Amino acid sequence: MNKPNILYIHSHDTGRYIQPYGYAVATPRLQHLAEEGVMFRQNFCVNPTCSPSRASLLTGSYPHENGMIGLAHRGFSLNNYEQHVIRTLRKEGYTSVLTGTQHIAAPTADKTAWQVIGYDRYLDGAEHEQAASFLENPPREPFFLSVGFFETHREFPELIDTPDDPRYCLPPAHLPDTPSTRQDIARFKASARILDYKVGVVLDALERSGMAENTLVICTTDHGIAFPRMKCNLHDSGIGTMLIMRGPGVFTGGKVIDSMTSHLDVFPTICDLLNINSPPWLRGTSLLPLVRGEIGEIHDQLFFEVNYHAAYEPMRAVRTKRWKYIKRFDGRSTPVLPNCDDGESKSVLLEHGWGERRVAEESLFDLFFDPNEANNLIENVDSQTILKDMRDCLEKWMKETDDPLLRGAIHAPAGAIVNDVNGLSPYENPQPV
Repeated sequence: MNKPNILYIHSHDTGRYIQPYGYAVATPRLQHLAEEGVMFRQNFCVNPTCSPSRASLLTGSYPHENGMIGLAHRGFSLNNYEQHVIRTLRKEGYTSVLTGTQHIAAPTADKTAWQVIGYDRYLDGAEHEQAASFLENPPREPFFLSVGFFETHREFPELIDTPDDPRYCLPPAHLPDTPSTRQDIARFKASARILDYKVGVVLDALERSGMAENTLVICTTDHGIAFPRMKCNLHDSGIGTMLIMRGPGVFTGGKVIDSMTSHLDVFPTICDLLNINSPPWLRGTSLLPLVRGEIGEIHDQLFFEVNYHAAYEPMRAVRTKRWKYIKRFDGRSTPVLPNCDDGESKSVLLEHGWGERRVAEESLFDLFFDPNEANNLIENVDSQTILKDMRDCLEKWMKETDDPLLRGAIHAPAGAIVNDVNGLSPYENPQPV
């Protein structure tokens, strides 16, 4: 078999809110992709904010290791762009092409950020059309094609000529069911329909090209949807992400994997599929033994972090199949409101006093009996043994990965734009609280 092509399809802020994950969000093309490939039902991002999540997938390392602790368009960057997966693939004869969103290098007026990352080509224009055109006239060498969609990022489209009637929509389980939250989720669903259509255009072009059987399709998103307690939060509603893979070898047949997996596993999987050595900095594990059915689990624990989004909000977490432990490191007792995107749902919560509600320094959740993570067991007498184990596990990981939080607050780079935690106006070169 020739070296497989790699088609990396990624969206903004979609979480798992698509049809194949059981949500009432009409995405038939993504449903068909899942039915043909492999869907990972318990996949998680490493950091539920845009640039850090993408950087972790593409470098195979944690944000506090690769340097992407905040948003690229606000002045954060990778320590070393040589660690991007395309640099490893180039040594194997791959050409790399980008169209649409990338979000791990600061945008430039002359649109040359792709060169900083190291792509061989950049296709400017409507991403689904550019990707389709490329697939109709591909290069002779194997390729890595990144197609980045802005959907389903806010602002969502207005509800014009759409079947998503807010009266018949249900907001996420942890939000109140009100006309405003139903309107908000209806607009999200309208955006998801656009995403699904565009993904379909790209997949149709891949089929017409005759390369589908020798192309690994990786379809994912950066983090949870942009609603309160989702994006930029370490609850499963923030870190849970879709991951569907289809292609040569074992990524066929409509398989569903219930084991915990991570964005960090994508880079090692590519190396395993190509039978090449993994770079020494990779933190994940190849998915191939899991998909082949050779083993039942590849992770006993997964680790997560938040540093900067709009504002500084340092958090760390560890998750097992049953338990989740989250720790905040900023000393705050109320929400960091700039880190929740504006929208109808946020407005409803603010009108009812969300800004004054207490946030816990530490949280422990039993995910089997409390999947919505609403009952904090941190002071529960019967949970103290598991609490100690989870605390110790998180501390061990922080030490092993040389987490700078162990030495105090993490400072933003000079010139970075960061909001005050209590306000909405960004200022230059801030000192974290």
